[in-house]
Amino acid sequence: MKRESVRKSVALIVAAGLLVAVAGCSSSGSSAASCTPLASAGSASNLVTATGEFDKAPTVTFGTPLEAGAETQRTILTQGTGAVLQSDGVVSGDYTLLNGTTGATISKTKYDGSTFSSFPIASSGLAGIQKGLACATVGSRVAITMPPADGFGANGNAQASVGPTDSLVMVVDITNAYPGRANGAVQPAQAGFPSVALGPDGRPGITIPSGPKPTELKTAVLKKGDGAAVADGDQVIVQYTAVIWADTKTVAKSTWQDGAPTAVKASATADLATTIVPSLVGQTVGSQYITLVPPSAGYGATGSTDGTIPADSTLVYVVDVLGVLAVPAAK
Repeated sequence: MKRESVRKSVALIVAAGLLVAVAGCSSSGSSAASCTPLASAGSASNLVTATGEFDKAPTVTFGTPLEAGAETQRTILTQGTGAVLQSDGVVSGDYTLLNGTTGATISKTKYDGSTFSSFPIASSGLAGIQKGLACATVGSRVAITMPPADGFGANGNAQASVGPTDSLVMVVDITNAYPGRANGAVQPAQAGFPSVALGPDGRPGITIPSGPKPTELKTAVLKKGDGAAVADGDQVIVQYTAVIWADTKTVAKSTWQDGAPTAVKASATADLATTIVPSLVGQTVGSQYITLVPPSAGYGATGSTDGTIPADSTLVYVVDVLGVLAVPAAK
């Protein structure tokens, strides 16, 4: 099975995204009752039809030029019964994006049953995506119509052949939904660890205590999730922040700063440069944990190859475990 590396997307659709091989993923999300939709069906989205089976490339039809109106609209073409996609969550699935004015296809996923586009909808790059997908459920096929203001904006996108007044049409098959932050039960604080305060979006702020640096690898659970336990070799979607234990409290790496969660491979034996985050094996989905990493368990006497972590750095990681991606068996 060919696996594409997790990377920042420079595609036309999303400003930040993941492209990973997934199948049968464990979904998580809140109930529909606790989610407030950001778009509803209207005269534009109701004109869009998409024939064909769910998770197969659809035949999308609508009259052109499609007048999207002033607001993003969304029509549920197929109603799924799975987890609810929160407005700050991560969606995984297949999509087809079209120019609503010309009907031309701009971009679409492979629809191969194993490689889906996964990205946080709040930082997708197009406001209409977040508005159209918020509160939709796993298993749904959603038709979204976007006016220019919620699409590529007043300048359009020359590379995508989208003019400044062109509307967009997107049909999305939602195969999985993940929260954008850990949602487990808060655990009692443990002595000897830095304090962690969370921002409104879940971003951790880490306060380094006074005193000597830790010399042993230590982990404490800040929130305990009730999802599946991470196994050695699992591909896991995480949010994380790593700070250097120093007077400056320098943030070395952070998916929160990058604007998107990332997928990493859990390993009980690989070094930190390979696993990206420490101590994943055994953690449960929905959990947030903190790990103290001395140089001997981190980047050692050389530091990181990208220069963001100096030699002999002691690190503090706060990691949110958002979901486990099950890899399909090789055919």
